[in-house]
Amino acid sequence: MFELTNKVAVITGGGSGIGRAIALLFAKHGAQTVVLDVDGDAASATVNSISQTGGRAISLSCDVSKAAEVRKVFHTIHSELERIDILVNNAGIAHVGTVANTSEEDFDRIYNVNVKGVFLCSQAAIEIMLRQTEGVILNIASIVSCIGIPDRFAYTMSKGAVLTMTRSIAVDYMSNNIRCNCICPARVHTAFVDGYVAKNYPGREQEVLQELAHYQPMGRMGTPQEVAALALYLCSDEASFVTGQAYPIDGGVLVT
Repeated sequence: MFELTNKVAVITGGGSGIGRAIALLFAKHGAQTVVLDVDGDAASATVNSISQTGGRAISLSCDVSKAAEVRKVFHTIHSELERIDILVNNAGIAHVGTVANTSEEDFDRIYNVNVKGVFLCSQAAIEIMLRQTEGVILNIASIVSCIGIPDRFAYTMSKGAVLTMTRSIAVDYMSNNIRCNCICPARVHTAFVDGYVAKNYPGREQEVLQELAHYQPMGRMGTPQEVAALALYLCSDEASFVTGQAYPIDGGVLVT
């Protein structure tokens, strides 16, 4: 079960955190993994880890908010590997702020990566998948796609858009054998979270990390590997009857 042998899987933001965990797991299950990241060195490090365990992977630097760059990268992938079976839109950034104190620059920055990036990569992948008459797109949304939390106005806006883009793509391309779903994690403990807390709450890091953990009724944050396991299911043939869905992985947030 959950074999991805001979499938080409493209993971954006694959240099760290959830994206890295997905790339490693997909490669372990046989995929030819393409790791995209704006940080080319981080993408290369993920590929090195995959290669050390006998997996197949390549890395490419890509800023998903730049249309010309996305088109060039996806053309390169298709030219070299001849197909794209799976796209995981994982690349994303965060922001702290309400509607009143979010600057236009910060709003645009969040929108360009979290929303426009998903649009551009999905558009490029769909063009290839239509010629193949099959494909899977998986978007990494957030629990904030479904509920509101304080001080996350721009981030919530962007992840709400990811949820609705997921459903729109699913409806538009269902008859073309292209599936599209999204995962809505609650807090997941990554190096990104540690850096985010250090930047925004200096001197209160441990206190804030405990608050983030206890927000989930299960009393902890999730792990990248737990999200990757769900991603593997949704991108595998075992989920061939699943499309247009948002899957929470939230430590019990939505049931309390």
